[in-house]
Amino acid sequence: MILREALDNSGVIGALEDHLIDPRDPLRVRHSLASQLRTVVLQRAMGWGDLNDTDVLGHDPLWRLACSDARSLVPLEEARPSQATLSRLITCLSQPDNLDTVHEGLLRLAIWRFNSLPDVTPYTANTPMTLDIDGLPIEVFGHQGGSVYNGYAGARIYSTLIASIAETGDMVGGLLREGNAGPAENADTWIPHLVQRLMEGTHRDVDQFRVRLDAGFTDGETLRALDSKDIAYLGRLKSNKTLLTLAAPYLKRPPGRPPETPREWCHDLDYQAGSWEPPRRVVLIVQEKTDDLLPHAFFLVTNLSRYDYPPEKVLALYRKRGKAEAHMGELKSALDLHLSSTDRGHLTVQDVMARNQVNLLLSLTAYQVLYSVRCVMERHAGHGWSLMKLREQVLKVAAMFTVKARQIRVRLGVAANKWWPRLLPGIRRLQPLPD
Repeated sequence: MILREALDNSGVIGALEDHLIDPRDPLRVRHSLASQLRTVVLQRAMGWGDLNDTDVLGHDPLWRLACSDARSLVPLEEARPSQATLSRLITCLSQPDNLDTVHEGLLRLAIWRFNSLPDVTPYTANTPMTLDIDGLPIEVFGHQGGSVYNGYAGARIYSTLIASIAETGDMVGGLLREGNAGPAENADTWIPHLVQRLMEGTHRDVDQFRVRLDAGFTDGETLRALDSKDIAYLGRLKSNKTLLTLAAPYLKRPPGRPPETPREWCHDLDYQAGSWEPPRRVVLIVQEKTDDLLPHAFFLVTNLSRYDYPPEKVLALYRKRGKAEAHMGELKSALDLHLSSTDRGHLTVQDVMARNQVNLLLSLTAYQVLYSVRCVMERHAGHGWSLMKLREQVLKVAAMFTVKARQIRVRLGVAANKWWPRLLPGIRRLQPLPD
């Protein structure tokens, strides 16, 4: 019920229903797209990630109330969407126009959270927003179309790209790719498109965005695409002989006895890889550790201004990338992220990939709803909460359900008394996005 309050407040379900193309005959529709979307998103947020779980929850009155469009006692008399109905929903959403709309819904949730809870994770109008791009292999158990055994992952996987805002924890994009896709495959078109969407949604200019990349994404095509759109970036570079030759003058230990604490130096270099057309700015980081004889070195490539971002500031910005990896780990653990659509019947590999792309975006949407509620919780509690703790201790509580005099009463257990009286009003006070 709390998650339903958050969804209603954000307005994302209504916006999706207004823009999705529904091919069904209106005279034969029993379950609206809005009710079906709520069903899928809320079930995934609460840990019921399989469409087959819908039948298990079919007779639960609170689930009927949380997912229905109707008011009063009507939801208790309505049947919930079946597994087959929700499977047809995934097929409907996997059409090209609808797929883009589902992605817009995920962005809308993130933008709503930015605007509604600025004091939890502050982002002022002048604060640059850092977009983290990383790969997230998703293991599959079967032979879903497009999935391939990956020797590096040691499993049959889909190779997905996830876009997040590390400083806030919001998930803003996901791209499903075949299991044998290279680290940077499709990144040169997807990242600029995602930045453009964020610019339009947050009313920011391109100079207020930065993209932070892992070593697999600093290839020539991706960096060329970002440069052509004037998008600022920084990313890790893989070491090679040429880079180590450039770094050699800086890899000498200073005179004197080694200190008791590690030391670190940063240097600006110019370097042109074989796949790069112009030379680019490279920051060399030299690390001296107390238990090693020789210093260590690694490299960052960036187009950030040397004046505004000296080498030490570039390194400090890159190190915040660890937050993005932590959020992705929580995404996998809290939602048990998996993709299960298979190429049964007349479905082609492309159809299966499109359906699993929808599953990925809906799982990210469920994460975003859950994360928004956690932000409200942290505001009132005054300390951090994990998504698992929020779900198990606040959202999953015992309750007594009664119907009397055409009123539905839900009497919560003692465990909910501490947080629900503050959490529900806190969600209702959040400002919805304008249409």
